Amino acid sequence: MTNALERLVEQLRRLPGIGSKSARRLAYHLVEMPKEEVDRLVETIVEAKGATRHCSICFNLSAQDPCEFCSNPNRDQTTIMVVETSRDVIAIERSGDYKGLYHVLEGALSPMEGIGADDIRVKELIARLRDGVVQEVILATDPDVEGEATALYLARLLSPSGIKVTRIARGVPVGGDIEYADELTLGGAVVNRQEMKG
Repeated sequence: MTNALERLVEQLRRLPGIGSKSARRLAYHLVEMPKEEVDRLVETIVEAKGATRHCSICFNLSAQDPCEFCSNPNRDQTTIMVVETSRDVIAIERSGDYKGLYHVLEGALSPMEGIGADDIRVKELIARLRDGVVQEVILATDPDVEGEATALYLARLLSPSGIKVTRIARGVPVGGDIEYADELTLGGAVVNRQEMKG
């Protein structure tokens, strides 16, 4: 393998979800592509990077500032859903069930990695709540150790404000098998169980 190809593999490995084998496979695919296709791919990446920015209000990635959610007067201005990344916003919007505003933390608390409250968008969230319009903050951080720690921290921080703080429910996904669900998911499913009426 040439030095240039090795460097390409190393750069591709830095992308989320790409391991060594996938990076190598992608690198070979890219260098075997026609030059025009590679140029078009590079141009598209550079264009997307240049045309995308963080919303100055909620920190979601967007082509406009404020983003399409913050600038939409038809969204519920009294509710803010707090998420870790812009990818979470996309996932929640796909459900079609949420019509309020968002706040993207751009991460989660992780003392092991040296990420504290000053490293994510907590101060900005607090500033957004000062005007008294928001009545509920929905914590929609990931159900992992970092996400749970972040949700607990925010719940404690916001409780004196009088704003209603809720956490999204967790449970076994539709079509999922109980025997393959992890403990955190099953625990959340049991704790957040709902009464059935017949």
